[in-house]
Amino acid sequence: MKRSAPDDRAPDAGRKCEEIIRGLKSLSDPESVAGMARYGINPATAYGVSIPNLRAMARRAGKSHELAELLWKSGIHEARILAGMIEEPHALTDEQLEQWVSDFNSWDLCDQCCNNVFRKVPWAHDKAMAWMLRPEELVKRAGFVLAACLAVHDKEASDEAFIRLLSSVEREAADGRNFVKKAVNWALRQIGKRNLALNERALECAYRIREMDARSAKWVASDAIRELSDPKVKSRLKASSR
Repeated sequence: MKRSAPDDRAPDAGRKCEEIIRGLKSLSDPESVAGMARYGINPATAYGVSIPNLRAMARRAGKSHELAELLWKSGIHEARILAGMIEEPHALTDEQLEQWVSDFNSWDLCDQCCNNVFRKVPWAHDKAMAWMLRPEELVKRAGFVLAACLAVHDKEASDEAFIRLLSSVEREAADGRNFVKKAVNWALRQIGKRNLALNERALECAYRIREMDARSAKWVASDAIRELSDPKVKSRLKASSR
């Protein structure tokens, strides 16, 4: 029986994975690894390879579901970021998304995956809503980062889709964990910069959050109000609505 195309490509993907890992090791920068911890990035399996270098490697590798899976399974920090860069969104399954998000151990890996590939799956809005309710810090962060990415990139989504996300922003704004509260703030600001109508809804949400008896909520709200009320932001949104 003839093997399926993914099986035919598997040996080639394995060789490419080995080559890429050798390339990552050759670019290893111990000083960068030491500095990662200062920015809240887990350096345990990292080589300190820069994002520009990873993007260049991704361009050379091309899109490949099989290679992305192998790179992820390596457990190497930069290999996993690279996996998100070369993964084919149409090949992603919900099971794979859940596996990847459960493996997150650094905020940068979370953010890169959400921006490079997770936002491109058809059920991204539902996944953002679900992850916002999860207790794990980086899974919960992923929900809000995904919402922020969708606000920027999903040009076809309705305002109602983002109003739904704002309800979760408001509900979870009192979570004081650093990586969560910063992502809540990011989602609130990006939704509020999508258009004039959502700017108004986001500001209303932010004013309600500011009244909460929680230090993190007050920070989330005050920072968002400052940006979303900025005349330059308002002017840009008015210009884009014409």
